[in-house]
Amino acid sequence: MEIAIPIIAAVAGIVAGAGGIFAYNKHNENGGKDKADDLVRKAKREASDIVLNAKQEAAELASKGQAEESERRKEWKRTENRLAEREMALDAKLDNLEKKTEKLTRKEREIEELKGEVRAIREKQHEKLERIAGLSKQEAREKLMKMTENDIKQDLVGLVVKEQKEIKHDIDETAQAILLTAMERMSSEVTADRTVTALKLPDDDMKGRIIGKEGRNIQALQRATGVDIMVDDTPGMVVLSSFDPIRRQVARYALERLMKDGRINPASIEEAVAKGEKEIEKEVVMAGEDAVREVGLVGIPRELVHLLGELKFRTSYGQNVLLHSIEMAHVAGMIAEEIGADKRVAKTAALMHDIGKAVTHKIEGKHADIGAELAKKYGMPDEIVHAIAAHHNDIEPTTPEAVIIKIVDAMSAARPGARNISAENFAERMRDLENIATSFPGIDKAYAISAGREVRVIVEPKSIDDLSALKLARDIANKIEATMSYPGVIKVNVIRETRAVEYAK
Repeated sequence: MEIAIPIIAAVAGIVAGAGGIFAYNKHNENGGKDKADDLVRKAKREASDIVLNAKQEAAELASKGQAEESERRKEWKRTENRLAEREMALDAKLDNLEKKTEKLTRKEREIEELKGEVRAIREKQHEKLERIAGLSKQEAREKLMKMTENDIKQDLVGLVVKEQKEIKHDIDETAQAILLTAMERMSSEVTADRTVTALKLPDDDMKGRIIGKEGRNIQALQRATGVDIMVDDTPGMVVLSSFDPIRRQVARYALERLMKDGRINPASIEEAVAKGEKEIEKEVVMAGEDAVREVGLVGIPRELVHLLGELKFRTSYGQNVLLHSIEMAHVAGMIAEEIGADKRVAKTAALMHDIGKAVTHKIEGKHADIGAELAKKYGMPDEIVHAIAAHHNDIEPTTPEAVIIKIVDAMSAARPGARNISAENFAERMRDLENIATSFPGIDKAYAISAGREVRVIVEPKSIDDLSALKLARDIANKIEATMSYPGVIKVNVIRETRAVEYAK
């Protein structure tokens, strides 16, 4: 850029000279030749000066550029020298690494050779030891293990027995603490209301109205409800008899409505029974929904909720089945929290465990099996189906939730006061169980425990051997089945123990 400036100035001088010549020619044409000559000479001198100055400046710029170029070349030379030095240093480092790698490789080979020599020496020593001892390596190992086992066998037996006792003690204490905690937290009525099957008549005339002319009213009522109605057995009372509690409730609602209205005829009977069925249906649905809501469950199929509501009108030995199921669900949830089991599975299975009792006798089978089939039919998970099927030991419980359902069912049903059994009858049943057990020869003691659900029989070890103990348990169970009436299952546990005691003097 600096070189271009003088050149531009020279060009400008030339242009100025040309302009002077042009002016001269013009002046010549107009008669001013002298002045034009002066102007031309002046323009030539100025152009010459401009060209000279431009040359001087161009020379200075060229000299300056050569100096800068020389300096850059020197800098490039220094950079090349530094790179060459670094390359030489890297080459030296690579040579050192290769030497170290080669050295390590030689050492590894030497170590492997030493290992081989050690293994060879060890094999020779083993061969010498086998020749000296007359035993192979495997035989020597087995003999040593056998000697060690004989030496510590008694100690191991004592240790195992001690650990088993401690574990059992801890397990029993933990289980008792969990059950007591759940029972203390659960507050429910000790006894449940019984289903009403008798209605009080307002007056004697009402009895005649219920019977009707030639018994047509009572016959129409029996046909509509499927319930046997007895008006002459108890003075001032109407007794309803049926194996189906739902039908009894429909008949009760219908009779209450008819006696309140006062008009009793076949037409009003049909109307009253239809309204009674609607009321019962509403009550069943409401009872099922209330039970599910009280337990805190969601997503239960409506069909199962309906079956659950029907349990409100069913009793087992005087215990309301729905209240029993609700109580079980609460206790099962608390126990599941304590032991880390699935709380929702435990509560759902406990609430649904007796839905098999809601169906009529037309469906054959045990209520546990029927309940499991219904739960499976309506899409309940396999864990819940298994817990329902196993709550009476019909199948072996294989999940923690199934074991919880089995325990809380026994706890809720067997506690004193839960069912319609007096204290005298309860104590008598316990005595009968113990007397049946002690009636066999070779029995030392017998105890009825777990509210009469288990009998523990302690036999004399000299009179009863192990095989005889198995037969004795079966004989006692058969005699209990033949001579007693009881709910659920009674476990017969025969215990035979032999103790050897010596004294060191």
